[in-house]
Amino acid sequence: MENNQSWIAEFILVGFQLREEMELLLFVIFFLLYIFNLLANGMILGLICLDPRLHSPMYYFLFHLAITDISYASSNLPNMLENLVKHKKTIPFVSCTLQMLFYLAFGSVECLILVVMSYDRYMAICHPLQYTVIMNWRVCTVLAIASWACGFFLALVQVSLFLRLPFCGPQKVNHFFCEIQSVLKVTCGETWINEIFLFADSVFILVGPLSLVLVSYVRILWSVLKIQSKEGRKKAFSTCSSHLCVVGFYFGIVMMVYLVPDNSQQEEQQKILFLFYTFFNPLLNPLVYSLRNAQVKSAFHRMLQKNWTL
Repeated sequence: MENNQSWIAEFILVGFQLREEMELLLFVIFFLLYIFNLLANGMILGLICLDPRLHSPMYYFLFHLAITDISYASSNLPNMLENLVKHKKTIPFVSCTLQMLFYLAFGSVECLILVVMSYDRYMAICHPLQYTVIMNWRVCTVLAIASWACGFFLALVQVSLFLRLPFCGPQKVNHFFCEIQSVLKVTCGETWINEIFLFADSVFILVGPLSLVLVSYVRILWSVLKIQSKEGRKKAFSTCSSHLCVVGFYFGIVMMVYLVPDNSQQEEQQKILFLFYTFFNPLLNPLVYSLRNAQVKSAFHRMLQKNWTL
């Protein structure tokens, strides 16, 4: 009996309960969005790798951001697309655990990379003479590795705490993927330790980084206002407004999910928020940084001209 309560073979993902025709329509829409996400972020990765003019700290961190976006979307979307096209709702326990690990890890890494990017912009605008000395490649590499290591460490802690819990009864998870809060609701054991650690992680990975980003941009705004050149102010505002747009969208949605008190009546709204975040946040970064960034657009045009001449 203890064995039966401690181990299960699979979870049932409730998701959005729709007719089969509607699920097929959603499959087509979500599949196209996923492919566009891979192409858009892949384009950013390709441009940064191939164009020497983009080999700078800012684009080095943008490279990591694009990898994170591709990885985050790929951690849960393929399973959801499979469920939509096959009209099934199950996911094996091991796959669910891995999905939980990767989405927590990549989400945390993205938070930290956004903080590092804000620090890079702060140094570039507020301390331009010292920028190349302080933001050298060794420092950039250490910051990137630390972001990835910290993100995966926090995710491993959460998953380790999850694996100690027993399960019994119907394993219906009220979500379209293995989101940790939804999975914890179907366990039989006490989850208060998990909830405390999850809240602590949310404060550490959301409130702390967002505070650092806001402090950085207050200092940046103050420095930009002191720039005498109108063209210089415009260029600085353009770069920073792009980053702030991404930061506001990312942190706003995640904080609404993890820092707002849990309410069973808000479960459907949270699923919609996660759906919006899962599909559109990975698309927002390449769109913002390509459409609003002159250097990326120039690199794209040079690449097109090079391929056209070949």
